[in-house]
Amino acid sequence: MSLQHFSTKDRILHAAEELFAQQGFASTSLRQVTSRADVNIAAVNYHFGSKDNLVNEVFRRRMDDMSAERLKALRLAVDSHPGELEPILAAFVEPALAMAQDRHGGGAFIRVIARAYAESNDSLRKFLSDQYGHVLREFAKALSGCLPGLGKEALYWRLDFLSGALTYAMADFGLIKRPSGVSEATHRTRAAKALIRFAAAGFKADEP
Repeated sequence: MSLQHFSTKDRILHAAEELFAQQGFASTSLRQVTSRADVNIAAVNYHFGSKDNLVNEVFRRRMDDMSAERLKALRLAVDSHPGELEPILAAFVEPALAMAQDRHGGGAFIRVIARAYAESNDSLRKFLSDQYGHVLREFAKALSGCLPGLGKEALYWRLDFLSGALTYAMADFGLIKRPSGVSEATHRTRAAKALIRFAAAGFKADEP
């Protein structure tokens, strides 16, 4: 579907997401975004006000839903499987992998996330911490209940490692590619199970 089928705001967000994925945040100008979206600069200023706000909204429109799905799955995991580690990890991993497979820009957004890790953008990092830090804290609290002997610092290190491994898995540029004849859903399920087992072993490891 061409961008012309979307609202002006959505066309700007689609264009920005694609360009941020390809070029990064610093190298993408608002003029490039307006050219890709086929709108004028006034439309960007009207809907977003600034480039920083545009960057934030590119994240918000996908991460709000993903965060809500994660927290919903986390509550279910804690209620249905108290004290079990892997259901909590599944609640963190599976919604993200599902979002990565979204045909309407999910793959591009994963590259945008990778850019956020790679580029030094203090404004974006503050926005992500302010908006979504509570999600990580909720998972840390639930994980801590399963790992009473693990210190807070080690727990947060391991949650960071899981986030990095998940981003890599979502980007699908590692050694494991989807085999021909295997559906995306099946491939995603296999990836999630493998990552959850891997992460569980890491969280359970003794502190050095």
